[in-house]
Amino acid sequence: MSAKDKLPETTGPWATPPASNAREAWRVFGIMAEFVEATERLSQVRPAVSIFGSARVSPDSEYYHWTEKIARLLSDAGFSVISGGGPGIMEAANKGAFHGKSVSIGLNIQLPMEQQENRFQDISQTFRHFFARKYMFVKLASAYVVMPGGFGTLDELLEALTLIQTGKSPKIPMILVGSKFWGGLVDWFRERLVNEGMIHPEDMDLLQVIDEPEAVVEAIFRHYETRGFSYLPAEHELLLNL
Repeated sequence: MSAKDKLPETTGPWATPPASNAREAWRVFGIMAEFVEATERLSQVRPAVSIFGSARVSPDSEYYHWTEKIARLLSDAGFSVISGGGPGIMEAANKGAFHGKSVSIGLNIQLPMEQQENRFQDISQTFRHFFARKYMFVKLASAYVVMPGGFGTLDELLEALTLIQTGKSPKIPMILVGSKFWGGLVDWFRERLVNEGMIHPEDMDLLQVIDEPEAVVEAIFRHYETRGFSYLPAEHELLLNL
C-alpha cells in the first residue's frame, strides 16, 4: 500500500463535506483572534499570580476563605491576581484581589455548565477555547498558587508543571496550598513517579506544599528577591515560543 492509498477519502461516505472543511479553516482565524485580543489587553499585567482551584467550593468553605486571604495578601503586596473568573475558588481569588491594591483578573471560559462569571473582576476576558485560556495563565504568571480542586485544577497544575519541567516555560514558584488535600498526591509522585523512574528526583523540587497564607507570599518573594520580577531575555524567548 502506498502512502497515497492511506490518505483520507475525498469522496464517498467517509469524506468530510467541503463546507465543513471551509468552516474548520475559518475557525483558525477565530482562535488567532482570541490569542491576539487577550495578549493585547493583558500585555501590561506584571507581576501576576495565577490561582487555580475548584468551581464547586462554597463561600462558607475553609478553602474559599484561605483563597480570599491569599489573594488579598498578594494584591496588597503588588501582584495582580488571575483566576478562571468563575465561582468557587475562582470567585474567592478575584474577591480577595478586588478588595486589595492590585488588579483582579478573570479569564473566563464559555461552558455548558458551572462557569458563571463572578462579579469581583477589574478585568474580565472571555475565551471559547481552553488552550488559549491556559496559554494566558502561563504567559502572565510570576507564580502559580494551586488550591484544592478537581479534574480542571489537576489539568492546569500538571500542564504548568510539565512546561516548567521540560524547560518550555520559566521556572517559577508552583505552590500547592493545603498539605492535607495535596499530601497524598505528592506522596504518590515520590513513591511511584520517582521510584519507578518516571521523573527525576529533583523534579519534586518544582513543587512546594504550604499551609499558611502568609507563607505563600513569602515563598514567592523569596524566589524573586535576587533577580526582580522582569523576564530575563532567555525567559522572554521561552514565552514567545510556548
